[in-house]
Amino acid sequence: METLSGLWLPILISAILAFVASSLIWMVVGYHKADWKGLPNEPAVLDTLGKQSLSPGQYVFPHAKDAKAMKEPAFVEKMKKGPVGHIVVRPAGEFNMGRTLSLWFVYLLLVSAAVAFVTAQALPAGAAYMRVFRVAGGAAVAAYALGNLPKSIWWGHTWSSTVKEVVDGIVYGLLTAGTFGWLWPR
Repeated sequence: METLSGLWLPILISAILAFVASSLIWMVVGYHKADWKGLPNEPAVLDTLGKQSLSPGQYVFPHAKDAKAMKEPAFVEKMKKGPVGHIVVRPAGEFNMGRTLSLWFVYLLLVSAAVAFVTAQALPAGAAYMRVFRVAGGAAVAAYALGNLPKSIWWGHTWSSTVKEVVDGIVYGLLTAGTFGWLWPR
């Protein structure tokens, strides 16, 4: 069994490769551009939301405080009439891309460390490339791809955008698997 400290190189390299791949997918390939739409009358919506003095957080509409309230006729009517949705309100101001990319890279490192842990539990030093690839790949694809499914199941994201994110996750997972297979201790 390998230790995580002995797997620092595949952890780091796989996180870097996934970071580069995600950057290319989102900024060069651009197939996610159609996943988000603008509002038909954005100025009016922004004006209305601005008057609410919303603090950063997650909001649902219509809102019911509990399961009992969800059965009340007025709430049922609001759901039928619509609109129905969720919004996330961020702090006002410029989007901090540097902070967000840094947090994304930390996430990639955490996934790679988890993949290292699982793979090290399953395989000894000297394991064949394809054995390492399969174990690391299974863990990495599960981590990167499957977590996207609840977005459509629970939160109403379009299935087309979720499927694209699953495909992205498979790419990141395969890069991680290849890195671990390549750099697995001999």
